[in-house]
Amino acid sequence: MRSVIHNLIDLLTLNRVSDTKFVGKSQDLGFPKVFGGQVIGQALSAVAQTVPEGRAPHSLHSYFIRPGDAQQTIEYDVEVIRDGGSFSVRRVIASQAQQPILIMTASFQKFEQGAEHQIAMPNVPGPENFTSELSLFQKHADEIPEKIRHLLTAERPIEYRIVENQNPFRPRPGLAQRHMWIRAVAPLPDCELVHQCMLAYTSDYGFLETALQPHGISIGHPNLNVASLDHAIWFHRPFRLDEWLLYVADSPSASGARGLVRGSIFDRDGNLVASTAQEGLMRLNT
Repeated sequence: MRSVIHNLIDLLTLNRVSDTKFVGKSQDLGFPKVFGGQVIGQALSAVAQTVPEGRAPHSLHSYFIRPGDAQQTIEYDVEVIRDGGSFSVRRVIASQAQQPILIMTASFQKFEQGAEHQIAMPNVPGPENFTSELSLFQKHADEIPEKIRHLLTAERPIEYRIVENQNPFRPRPGLAQRHMWIRAVAPLPDCELVHQCMLAYTSDYGFLETALQPHGISIGHPNLNVASLDHAIWFHRPFRLDEWLLYVADSPSASGARGLVRGSIFDRDGNLVASTAQEGLMRLNT
């Protein structure tokens, strides 16, 4: 197992200090704030450990309350809301220095058969037709500020191949749509929860950028203040993150210094495996 994958699995594996309390490490990506996907993935890992065996997460809804500090550990306090005949509901508060940084509610369900339908997967070229975002950063390394250059050009646990790839340092206005192939860079354990927590981690990356595209703005804009405000995921069908998934995003609206983004995640066979939604801050400071 490659070290970057081992490190991510370790990051999402929490220290359990009581039946409902957990502590997670923070990942220093070179920025003062903790990556939001890390907190979502760890929060899901925490609540899943308090649920009866045989129940898998089908949805989670998170609110980011404060920016997290990448230099501090994070405490996760889980509240058992309900264990019914088919569903279990949990709430978790992630805190640093006794201040909440995220609140999540997650629901779990035991497997059931039922009616099925789904939207069709968009007809886009496969991942083999595109280069990775990492290679694009490496190609334009001289345009990245020196203090973060090594961080953006270092090996990552997840590979991203963006269909609408362009130079992130010289963005052009485009449609409020984004298609991104995603896959872990090495095989993952045969544990459904590992794949779900890692997808929760991954689903926050590059998502809000979809709402910036119509305005020709990238997250590297010097006067842009961008942050996730909330994040929701619905898990529909089993999947593996060590196989290619297509992350399709669109932004139906931006207003009030906020952008709304919706996402659909498909496997290569066209099965819709998960859906996402997020609203984020998009404030241009003058």
